[in-house]
Parts: sequence; structure tokens; C-alpha cells
Amino acid sequence: MTPNEAIEAARALTCWTAPTKIEPLEGGITNHNIRVTDRGREYVVRLGQDIPEHGILRWHELALSRAAESAGLSPAVHHFEPGVLVLDFIPSTALAEDDLHDHATLMAATDLIARLHCQMPSHLRGPILSFWVFHILRDYAATLIERGSRHLSSLPDLLEQAALLERAVGHVKLVLGHNDLLPANLLRADDGALWLIDWEYGGFNSPLFDLGGLASNCALPRDAEEAMLTRYYGASPDAALWRRYDAMKCASLLREAMWSMMSELTSTLDFDYADYTDKNLDRYAGAFAAFTTQGYQP
Repeated sequence: MTPNEAIEAARALTCWTAPTKIEPLEGGITNHNIRVTDRGREYVVRLGQDIPEHGILRWHELALSRAAESAGLSPAVHHFEPGVLVLDFIPSTALAEDDLHDHATLMAATDLIARLHCQMPSHLRGPILSFWVFHILRDYAATLIERGSRHLSSLPDLLEQAALLERAVGHVKLVLGHNDLLPANLLRADDGALWLIDWEYGGFNSPLFDLGGLASNCALPRDAEEAMLTRYYGASPDAALWRRYDAMKCASLLREAMWSMMSELTSTLDFDYADYTDKNLDRYAGAFAAFTTQGYQP
């Protein structure tokens, strides 16, 4: 679907009475996002089909979006049909990496994550998937091999490293996770409140995946990571928590890199996935090297 086709698809939705301003929104590398004004109110239209190779199922995204709305974490769902999700538009600014380096913003984001983990499950209805990153990595690798990825020579070492990281994470306490905490998925509304968007990858997981994912996606320094973990757990992290957290942080970076490897082969969106893969592999390699130098033994 081209950007112009996405605009026309958004215009043709039956939920409108008198749509006026219709324009694309920046961001989104698995969907087309369109901003629509109808009867003086503004909405965001997310256009995207199921993407089975990434575990994206739109019925599941809808269930999580509705639960997040009910929990007061995300904008309200206005309309849904296959391949289409329409949400209320919230006047806001998507956060950038540097925003999370501000202590107050990081603490507010940590509190939002804790609310998600603790409160959102009571708002869920129907079947909800899990998101176990190490299964996802193994599945990605198998598909990349089947499809002849340019990264074939790297996969055996990456899988061996993933197995080491999985052992280091150990047993987990399940929470309902967002599982895609890129800074742009956090919105700061005009009133200062933080909101979470984009529930494509939500599901039951370890809380360390969201915490480690946020830290790795924002390149948080160690003192900021310590402040985040202390805020979340109510106590300073001990050596065992640091080891499990660092392992999951590495896994989140590897998942982002392998997600992009898959997208190189399958996505039709206009985005430089090869460059995105290479950048994330470099970030992962640095994180894994730091993890192994801390003395962890499989």
C-alpha cells in the first residue's frame, strides 16, 4: 500500500460522518498511520494486516488496545475492522531517546510501566498471547534460514548467545508487557501526562523485558538504569537482579536486530531495514560483550 493509497483507505472508512483534514503521520515501520479530522474531533487510523512472521495478529492488538484504554494507559478505540484500528488522537509529542535521559521523565515512564504490569491484566478479555523473546529469536532464525537471509553465517553464533542469555535470565514472574518500548511509543500529552501506544507485540512476559528494552532503546547510562530498577522494585538492585536484567537487555537488542533481518525479507514499507539491522547488531554486540566481561558463566 502506497502512502496515497493509505490516505484513500482511511478516507473511505464507514466510521466517519464528514471527514475533512486527512494526512499521514510520521513514524510506524509496520503500519501506515493517518490523522483524520471528523466533526471537529481528531483520530489516528492505523492500517496494517496480520504479520505472522512477527507474531502480529490484529485481533490481539485490538484486545490489548481496549484493555489499555480501560486501564487509562492509551487512547480510546473508536473503530475497528480487519486491517484497521482507529484511535482517538491525543495532542502530544512522541518522546525521543534524549527525553528519557531526564530523571523526572524516566521516573514517570517507569511508573507507567509499573501501572501497565500491575493494573492492565484485570482489564483484559479473551485469549492473550505470551511474548517469550527467546522463542521468538529461535523462530526468527529458522525462518531466516528457510528464506536465505544475508545473515545466515551469523545465526549459529547468535543462537548460541541467545541460549546463554536465556539461562542467565532464569525463572521469571509473568506480567502483561508492552514489549516494544521504543521511546516513540511513549507520548507526552499537552497536559504532561504520559501515554503508551502501539500494542502489536503486547503479551505476558518478564517485567525485565520492558525495563531492559526501554534502557537499551534509549542508551541509558548505568546510573539511570539503577534509578529505574530501584523505582520499579522499591529497592536497589542486587547482583542477581543486575545479571538477569543485563541478560534480558541484551536479548531485547538481539530481538530488535533479528526483527529487522526478517523485515529486510518481508516488509513492503519504504524503510531502510538493512541499515536498521546493522545498527542494532552493533548495539547488541557491544551489550553482549559488556555482559560477558562481567563474569557470567553459563
